[in-house]
Amino acid sequence: MRIRVLRLLRRPWTAAVAAVALVVSVLVAMPASGAAAAACRVDYTVDAWAGGYTARVRVTNLGPSLNDWRLTWTYTGDQQVTSAWNATVTQTGASVVAVDAGWNGALSTGGTAEFGVQGTWRSAAPVPDDFALNGASCGGDGGTPPATPSPTTPSPTTTPPTTPSPTTTPPTTPPATTAPPSAECGDAVICSDFEDQAGPEPSGDWRFTAPDCQGTGAVTVDPAVAHGGGRSLRVDGRAGYCNHAFVTHAADLSSVGPVMYVRMWVRHTTALPVSHVTFVSMPDSAQGGRALRVGGQNGALQWNRESDDATLPAQSPAGVALSRPLPTDGWQCLRFAVDTSAGHLDTWLGDEQVPGLHADGVPTQDVDQQWLARGAAPRPTALRLGWESYATGDDTLWFDDVAVGSAPIGC
Repeated sequence: MRIRVLRLLRRPWTAAVAAVALVVSVLVAMPASGAAAAACRVDYTVDAWAGGYTARVRVTNLGPSLNDWRLTWTYTGDQQVTSAWNATVTQTGASVVAVDAGWNGALSTGGTAEFGVQGTWRSAAPVPDDFALNGASCGGDGGTPPATPSPTTPSPTTTPPTTPSPTTTPPTTPPATTAPPSAECGDAVICSDFEDQAGPEPSGDWRFTAPDCQGTGAVTVDPAVAHGGGRSLRVDGRAGYCNHAFVTHAADLSSVGPVMYVRMWVRHTTALPVSHVTFVSMPDSAQGGRALRVGGQNGALQWNRESDDATLPAQSPAGVALSRPLPTDGWQCLRFAVDTSAGHLDTWLGDEQVPGLHADGVPTQDVDQQWLARGAAPRPTALRLGWESYATGDDTLWFDDVAVGSAPIGC
């Protein structure tokens, strides 16, 4: 087994708190003659800061097809898992067990599954190197490959319990699938590529609106820039509170769900500023019509609740480090899911789930303490795309291939 460690320094927020990205891939060498092949390969990618970390874990099955999976490892430092997504993860002492979430349990030979964990550490956080899939080693050290599971008589050591305990119950609303969902709209309530826009002003199902006050911000149809086809929606966003400029789609979203999935392609020219800005605004009946908003602050993507100005993630250095900037000068696929019954939120930039924009009802330090202070589940009723700034922050944005529905919509 060879372990490759790549250390990348990210700009520190302060001299006391510096985020360090550790990319660790467990690479399996070809086994020597007579040695057993490795059961899997694990890519373990860590974003770490003083006292905390998130890890994205990608497991590739190198053995026979599996109907379900169970990945184990041991921490040799003092890491403690506090939450997870796309898998049920439990820790006993230094031993960690990650079990598939049900909907991502099937792994063909060569198939992959991704999940993430978040946790804390105090004195040391070395990367684990003893991964095993369904009890078989992922290293090239003679581990025994897993036996082909029987659909009728599963091995008790390779199959999650038939009746999960409260600590291993899969989430009601899985935040993602191992294979990204289709980019086709299907029966989505909104499916717009703006190709039906004939003139320079938004028309048809899209109408200009300035929710609070109108200034010099503008929204037009752009026939020169598009993600697909020949048209997109262009927003010339201006700084200052009274320059709101949006378009609203005519669809009533109050019955979409119970999970509302939104997909859009967005392109912009100026990095998200330190001050608060918004480019997606959804009137929310749970807030008396005030908006559930997607935008940015401190240079990174964030959710904002208008009624109490709560943000996800919390705007601490550690919280912001768990979000992501919105890259400029290129089309970006932004997706999110709003669980209107449980109040959960999930956000993806491309096919990467953003850890700081994930709320599952379980308190996570530096992420959702503000968000969970108010318990009402959001119930968006409409979709608005545009720009509003609460201080500095001019930007030019384009939107294209926008979809909203009750089923996941991919990029």
